[in-house]
Amino acid sequence: MKNISILGSTGSIGTQALEVVDACGDVCVHALSAHSNVALLSEQIRKYKPQKACIMNEDLYSALKLSVADTSTEIVCGMEGLCDIASLSSVESVLTSVVGNVGLLPTLEAINAGKDILLANKETLVTSGSIIMPLAKEKGVSILPVDSEHSAIFQSLQGNEHNRISKILLTASGGPFFGKTRDELKGVTKADALNHPNWSMGAKITIDSATMMNKGLEVIEAKWLFGVESEDIEVYIHRQSIVHSMVEFEDRSVIAQLGNPDMKLPIVYALRYPCRDVAVGSRLNLFDIHTLTFDKPDPDTFECLSLAYRALSQGGTMSAVMNAANEIAVEKFLKGEIEFLQIPEIIKSAMDAHTPTLDFTIEDVLKADAWAREYSAQQ
Repeated sequence: MKNISILGSTGSIGTQALEVVDACGDVCVHALSAHSNVALLSEQIRKYKPQKACIMNEDLYSALKLSVADTSTEIVCGMEGLCDIASLSSVESVLTSVVGNVGLLPTLEAINAGKDILLANKETLVTSGSIIMPLAKEKGVSILPVDSEHSAIFQSLQGNEHNRISKILLTASGGPFFGKTRDELKGVTKADALNHPNWSMGAKITIDSATMMNKGLEVIEAKWLFGVESEDIEVYIHRQSIVHSMVEFEDRSVIAQLGNPDMKLPIVYALRYPCRDVAVGSRLNLFDIHTLTFDKPDPDTFECLSLAYRALSQGGTMSAVMNAANEIAVEKFLKGEIEFLQIPEIIKSAMDAHTPTLDFTIEDVLKADAWAREYSAQQ
């Protein structure tokens, strides 16, 4: 049996991960966490009987504890509780599928405790990749990407450990607004932005897809995961979401990973790596697809992608500021407080106002994150 903790078990990735756990049959869930979904977390506790469960919203601790009082699961809460279940002694792997920079500290705790990381929380590497990757190497733990694009790159690299990457070709669906001009994006609604053509995801990630910030975050994540420079990462708009990403090697050969748009595929690969012995999702039928297309992104209209490359170029704590400003801007848009096109404006304003600390620590990251949130909330 493989013993795991799932951080963010009530979200889109977390619930699909539990479906994969059911399909595998030899994975035991020792810990679960949710931000505030007491009802679903209670159901999961009763089904999977974990040792511990964490509710991030501390105000809901008593409600969850009462809801599962007849079970043997220990209830913890807040960031301390999240770090606790990430470093549980009985666990070998931790799936980090919480949204936002909240995933940073529990990931650090898990690595320091010698746990392999199944990484679906891209913000951890976006803000602190230069710290996380060397620490994982020092502790001898694996970081297995769960994002479909980074999983595709990771899969394409198997058997090529001694071959240098020439380019990473990172695919993007283009979201619901592909091909639109800035004028056409004026006044788009929350419902418009949440109407993703291919993927079913949480609200924050879906908005990030619409602005292309999600792809910007993935560019930064790819830089740290695979040790390449930003100029060697190219973004391709691929509307069908069948080719999940590609790697070009020095001999100009390109290796790609294909599959239907289904997050259970990268989840099961990370969970079973290096084996491919559990089938999930539907079989890909290229006769039904007919055509695969690739287009260049429009960084002038979708400015968030350019801002991510800028953050990489400036280095240091700039990526942490960009990420925090984006989280606040997306939250404001979802609440109806700002227009869609104001999201990159708020991010750019925070980045313009920040002088990055280049030789930084985790404390510097957290300080920059807090500053950017306060600054962006006032815009």
